[in-house]
Order: sequence, then C-alpha cells, then structure tokens
Amino acid sequence: MLKKIKDIQLLTKNQTGVLYMVASVMCFAIMDICIKWLNYYPFGEVFFARFFFGLIPIFLIIPKNKWSNFYKTTRPGLHAFRAICGSIAFICIFFGLRHLPLADVVSLTFGGPIFVTIASIIFLSEKVGIKRWSAVCLGFIGMILIVQPAFIELNYYYLSPILFCIFFSGVAISVRALSKTEPNYRIAFYFTVLCTFIGLCTLPFGWVMPTVKDLSLFIIMGLCGSVANLLLTQSYRLAEASLVTPIKYSSLVYAIIFGFIIWGEVPKPLMLAGALLVILSSLIIFIREKKLKKEIVIPRS
Repeated sequence: MLKKIKDIQLLTKNQTGVLYMVASVMCFAIMDICIKWLNYYPFGEVFFARFFFGLIPIFLIIPKNKWSNFYKTTRPGLHAFRAICGSIAFICIFFGLRHLPLADVVSLTFGGPIFVTIASIIFLSEKVGIKRWSAVCLGFIGMILIVQPAFIELNYYYLSPILFCIFFSGVAISVRALSKTEPNYRIAFYFTVLCTFIGLCTLPFGWVMPTVKDLSLFIIMGLCGSVANLLLTQSYRLAEASLVTPIKYSSLVYAIIFGFIIWGEVPKPLMLAGALLVILSSLIIFIREKKLKKEIVIPRS
C-alpha cells in the first residue's frame, strides 16, 4: 500500500516547473521592493546585504561530498568575466530601482534577450535571420517608448536598466559556456562573492546601523534574490521552456501593482505600450531560438 502511495506522482514535471517559476517571480518582486524601499540607506550597504545574505542559499545547495573542493575550477578567467559582468549589471539595476518607477525598471530588464542576440553575433559569430533582426528592432522601439522620460525630463537614470541589459548579455554568453563544465552553485558562488566584496569596499564611505526592522528587510532581500535565481534555474530544468517563459513576464504585473500601492506610481500609456513591444520581441527571440534548438536565455538571471 505504501509503495503504491509513493508511486503516485502528485504533480508532473511541467506543473512543478510552473510552480517554481511562479515562486521565482514572487521572490524577484520581493527583492525589488526591498531594494527600492531601503533607498534611505547607502547604496553600497544595500548592495552588500543583497549578496552577503544571498550566499546562504548557495551554500545550502552544495553537495556534502563537494564541500572540500566546491570552489575549485579550471576556468577562472571565464568565472571572472561572468562575475564582473554580473556585478556591473546588478549595480546598474540597483540604481534603476532606487531612482525610477518600479514597473519601468522591470519592463526594461525584459530587453535582456535583445542584447544577448546582438552579443552572440559579435562574440560568437552567430548567424541571425530576418525574424530575430525584426524582433531586435521591435524591442528597441519598445525600449525607446519606455525611456522617453529620459529625453523629456532629462532623467538619465533610465540608462541604468539599459546598461543592465548590455552587461546581462555578457553574463548570458559566459554562463552558456560555463554550464557545460561547471555546476550552478560554483557559477553563482564566484559571482556572489565578488558582489559582496564590492559592497564591502564601500564601508569606509559611511554605512548606517540598520534598525531591527530594516535588518530583517536586508536579510529577506538577500535570501529572496538568491532563491529567485535558484528557482528560476530549476524551473527551466523541470518544465518545457515554452511553458514557463511567458510566466516570467508576469513580474510586470507585480511591479505595476506594488509600485502603485506603495509608491503611488501610475504607469504611463507609452510605458505600457513599450513594455508590450519588448515582451513580444523577447518572446519572438525565444521561440526562434527554441526552433534552432539553442540554449534558452533566461531573463533577469
């Protein structure tokens, strides 16, 4: 009887993958809210907390038999490149979240696959057909609509999410190469350690002792950010990418809702139109790469 019960599979892999993706989106949303909420603390202090506490989930997924040499690698240069690109990308997204409407930042980060396509042409000599070039152009039109306040109000912070997308392309290309030989925990470890060190270097410029309430937010921010990435990766491992990728874009809904409730941010029609174009562009690139049987680019990894 017990054997029969154990043999019953409550959820399929696709269903489990969908749940992981939903949880990932929620964790990313919580992380974004915490980063934006804690903007009265020094930038470097918040940056440090995000990655220092983010190390905890990474250590928890390292296999016991790997603890003595989990950090050893034969590809230090590529790890360094991934970590540097990732740290710069996160610095940019931190600036964006602290100074721009939440929905604007989230919608611009969806442009990551657009820049990955361009980087693949430049660095990997990949051939890109008319469909993906059309998607890239469509995405750029969408991003221009989203960042129009940068031209009208001279708000140059809108450049930070775009810079995030550019450096994200370096992350995506390096992770594609590293994933062939390196486990996820090692890739995440070196990136997180570098970001923690960068944040720690800002200590001499003045940190503020957090209250108990804010310390809890620091911890939640770090844990959610790290767990979100782990859930995202596991989601793509378990479920068909075509099933879970569209769910990732529901993070814009969370951004609009929480941005309005907490900060009274009302999305502008041009921003919404631009966000739809960027999402459409990313989905076209995703569908095309799936047909070509290429590794899927995970947005906001």
